Order: sequence, then structure tokens, then C-alpha cells
Amino acid sequence: MDDMDAIDKVASPFSPFVGPIEPITESDDEIRAMLEEAEIPPLLPALAYLTGDLSLLRDDLRPDALMLAMPQAGLTDEQLATARELALDAIIRFRDSGSQPAAPPSDDVLLKLMEYAVGGSDMAAYLPLLEEELAILGEDRRAPDWSWTAGDFKVAIIGAGMSGLLVAHRLRQADVPFVILEKNADVGGTWYENSYPGCRVDNPNHNYSYSFAQRHDWPFHFSTQDVLLDYFQHCADAFHLRDSIRFETEVLSATWDEDSATWTVRVRNPDGREEDLVANAVVSAVGQLNQPSLPDIPGRDTFAGPTFHSARWNHDLDLRGKRVAVIGTGASAVQFIPEIAALPSELLVFQRTPPWFGPTPDYHDEVSPGQKWLYGHVPSYSEWNRFWIFWRMGDGALEAVRVDPEWEPKGASVSMTNEFARVMLGEYIKMEFADRPDLLEHALPTYPVGSKRMLRDNGVWASALKRENVQLVCDPIREITPTGIEMQDGTAHDVDVIIYGTGFKASKFLTPMTVTGRGGLDLHEHWNGDARAYLGVNIPSFPNLFCLYGPNTNIVVNGSIVYFSECGVRYILGCLKLLSDTKHRALDIRKDVHDEFNEKVDAENKLMAWGWSDVNSWYKNEYGRVAQNWPFTLLEYWQRTLAPNPDEYELID
Repeated sequence: MDDMDAIDKVASPFSPFVGPIEPITESDDEIRAMLEEAEIPPLLPALAYLTGDLSLLRDDLRPDALMLAMPQAGLTDEQLATARELALDAIIRFRDSGSQPAAPPSDDVLLKLMEYAVGGSDMAAYLPLLEEELAILGEDRRAPDWSWTAGDFKVAIIGAGMSGLLVAHRLRQADVPFVILEKNADVGGTWYENSYPGCRVDNPNHNYSYSFAQRHDWPFHFSTQDVLLDYFQHCADAFHLRDSIRFETEVLSATWDEDSATWTVRVRNPDGREEDLVANAVVSAVGQLNQPSLPDIPGRDTFAGPTFHSARWNHDLDLRGKRVAVIGTGASAVQFIPEIAALPSELLVFQRTPPWFGPTPDYHDEVSPGQKWLYGHVPSYSEWNRFWIFWRMGDGALEAVRVDPEWEPKGASVSMTNEFARVMLGEYIKMEFADRPDLLEHALPTYPVGSKRMLRDNGVWASALKRENVQLVCDPIREITPTGIEMQDGTAHDVDVIIYGTGFKASKFLTPMTVTGRGGLDLHEHWNGDARAYLGVNIPSFPNLFCLYGPNTNIVVNGSIVYFSECGVRYILGCLKLLSDTKHRALDIRKDVHDEFNEKVDAENKLMAWGWSDVNSWYKNEYGRVAQNWPFTLLEYWQRTLAPNPDEYELID
């Protein structure tokens, strides 16, 4: 692997986006106008941090922890007005004193600020994690503090999406040579491949981004595909990674050699030629949602017209005036159907199970000028807003989907908190379809909140389904014919185009690659459709093979996958540090450690709504086991991935 030897070790900047905070020169009235657009719950603790004035933390303005999911954490108009006046006074004093921040507070004060921001208590165990996420002083606390010293060692990274770029950046920081093998023509992963109309993230921008590469000028609250693709392309440039990426290079197989303790990685180059590369370690950064899933419907290949999956959108096909069928109402379909609904003469939406929606009025909105001004002029406000998002979308939300064994009757909900969520979200759906009881009957889920992926909506879903040219079809499909779709009751729908919004083969980890470990063990035969790994990272009998976004590292209601990848990458770097320190060639997770861990994961998943409910879901594999989701807290994953325990591994000389 000669191209891995000459690695440019230029130090990466802390953040490629955040410029200097601008001094405040605006008038009192101009600042007052900006504050009308502020997120208030993180604002007062941000100003207390900035100025050292803890009197801003008034008890009567403290957010209610149970109301964090509500706009402005449920603070009343009177509370918001009072908070804005306090904030105005603090910003004016900060401006008039020369815009000089106070000295950083002690950990005790920082903990007090954090607990106030989210209306919480007893958060001391979270403090070091939250300080990492807050990154309020511009530090990168997850960067490796060591360099490789154990001779030649090369890492092959499969994939140049969010996780692949992240691990490459960390390897560069630790002086570990690497190459990234990317099947596409550019970086970005899922944000490169998915370009369907309406494609955007359903996690707020500040949370769906690297902790060490924040930006204060996100154009939307929830980024569109092009904005996120630009973000990751910018990261690849800023971290000097492109020279280490082999684009349009598909990995066909990876084979472990016991004698040399290396992996032979067979790739197909852009010219179609196959080549063998040798690496000491392999990191799979291909993700869970990269292989489109097509439904197993008889006759699917007989349809005479154009068909495509949402992840492979046909932008050359004009849908105007055509009869279009969309199969599926999952995350992608719910985004693209409102975007295309006005184009066809007839749009048939085939639904198996309705989704739960979280009402998100600002889902498509641009970040307001006032909010942008605050990010750019009030030091630490952007970071405190990110912390607030991280917490209210974090472990506090987990209890809402945990099964209460004493709760009766189970069915539509699994606990009192889950029932509260069901009623509240159900009222939103009823309001949206109040004028269409025929649609409401099919739009209101009957399974517990959290059993399937919950989606965001700002009213466009109901508006799309109510259009005169749109029909929601909920009867079972019998088969696809050359001219359209036939239902089990014999009804035939002739269409010109079929679009599949049917998700991905989430349980088929590392497919379609062939991966061969110790003793010639084939990974996919070993898994037999039931993928498992230790911490989602290590697999017994596959030394020095590391997975990111591996089995059981998906999050449902509590957090961002970027957070999980940052934790996983630190753990992988810790494994490599262990090899460097001990001068061993490889490590292999002990089978008993792996098995005990997975037993606990399975037991805990059964106590969550997604494991208890029998509703169809991509969270479960063909055996009905939840192979995707992490059922514990974000804190626990952070704690377990701080550093590997050498006793849990076989170290190979």
C-alpha cells in the first residue's frame, strides 16, 4: 500500500468554520430586537458564564425539565419577557465594558449553570461528558494525546462519510498512516448518495455536527442535504484529508492473514481493475443506512415503466402529469412526498404503517437574523445552545420509551410517560387531519411512541395527503404488474412511475463485502443475519477490524449519531494506542466479553418500546432481534468508550 506511506501530517485546525466573535456595537434597541428571536433557556446560563453574574439564574425563570421538548421549554410569555430584559441588561453591560468575557468558572459553577439550563439536578456524573460536548473554550477534548511509536502500521478506512472522515482526522492527529477507500466520487456518504427532493436532517444542526468543528452560521435549523454535503466536504478540505482518499474505489473483500497479522483488502479501481492492498487494521465506516432495500413484492421486476429507490433518485425523470406510485411512508418518503405532490396528475401513496410525528414548526425554517447575530456576537451562546439541544434530545428523553412492567394495559403505550407522549402527539395528528376523518383513520398510529422511528413535521405531511391528486392507499399489495400495482382485493392501480421509499438493509452490516477472519471464518456466515459486536466496534475472531455505526449503536430518541461516532472513534484510537504501547501487532475481543455484553444489550432492548412492540420496524433483523439500537444512556456509551480495557482482549504478538 505504497500510497499510504507518504502522509501529509499538517496539523488540523480546531474548527474550519467558527470565526472570531464580533464586538458588540449595536444600540440598546437593536439588541432588544435581536433578543426577540433568541432561544431563551440556554441564553441566561450562557450570559452567566460570559459575565460571571450568577444572579441571572433566577428560580422563577428556570426551565421545567419535563417541558424541554416544548418551544422555549414551555416558558410563559411573561417569563420570556422577563428573561429577555435580564439578558438585554447583561449584554449592554458586557458591551459597555469592552466585550471582555469573565474568567472561566470552576467546575462547581459550571455544573450549576448546566443544571439550570435544562432544569435538571444531580448531573455531576455527566459533567466531563458535557464539558466535551460544550467545547466552550474552543478545545478539542476528544483529540488523541499520543502518537504512534511502534513501527510501520497502516490503517484502511472504508468509507468517506461522516464517520470515515472523523476517524481519518483522528488518525492524522496521532500520526497513524491511513488511506480512505471510497466507492463514490466525493466525500459525504449518505449526504452524497441521498439527493431526493426535500432531503434534510431531522436533528438540529448544532447537534448533527462534530463537537470540534462547529459553525455559528447554519442557514437552517435542520440542514438540507446540500448544506450537510458542503459541511463534510469543507471538513475534508480543512483537515487535509482528500490526498489520502481513493475515490471511486470499491472494497470487494478483506481477508485476515494470521502469519503477518495484516488484512488484505481487495478493491475495484475506477478503471475496473482489481487490486490487493495490505493494511494492519481496517475500519469499516460504511454505516447502517447505505444499502437501499426494495420490498419483496411479487412481480416487482415486471413493471414496464421507470422505477427507482429514493436513495437513487432519478433527477432526469420529469414527474409532471404522470401517474406516480410511492411505496412506503418512512423517513425519506415523508420528506419527498410533500415536495413532489403537486407534480403528478395522480399520486398514490402506499402505506403499511403510519409514522408518529414530532411537531416541529421550524423544520424548514431558516435561522433568524437575530439568532445568527447572537451566535456571532455573544461568546459561548452558540455552544450553550448546542448543549441545550444535546441534553433535551438526550438521556432525559429515554424514559419516555422505557417499558414499565406495571403499566396496564400495554398496547398503545408502555408507561405513563409514554402514554402522555402518545396523547400529546396524537392530538397533533388529529388537529392536522381534523377536516379529513377518512385520512385520520389511517394517519393515527396504534403502536407505542418510540417503537418505530419518529419523524418531524411542520404541517406539510397532512397538506400533501389532502391534495385532490393524492390518494393514500393502505390495503395490502398483492403484486406489481407490468402496468402498475394490484391489491389483494383485486383492485388494480395503473401507474407510469413507481418510487420506492422503503428504507435500507440496516441489518446487513458490511454488505456486500466479503470479510474473512481467523481460521477462514466468513463474517456474514458467522453472523447468519444476526449481526453483533462489542460496543458496536469489535467482533471476535476478526482482529484489528473496527466498526463505526456498527450493531446496536443506533439511537432512537436520545442523541445524534455524530456523538456515537466520536465516542467510537476515540475507542478505536484507544485500541491502537494499546497496540503502540505494548508493541503487539493485533488485538481480538474475547468471545466471552462480547457475548456477555450482547446478552445485556438484548435484555435491555426488550425493556424499550422498540423491543417490546411487535410493529414492523427496521430496528429489528430477520429474527426479530433488535440489532440496531443502543438501549442504554449516552453517558454509559461515553464511559465505556473512554479507553479499552486490556483484560477484555487477546493481544497478538
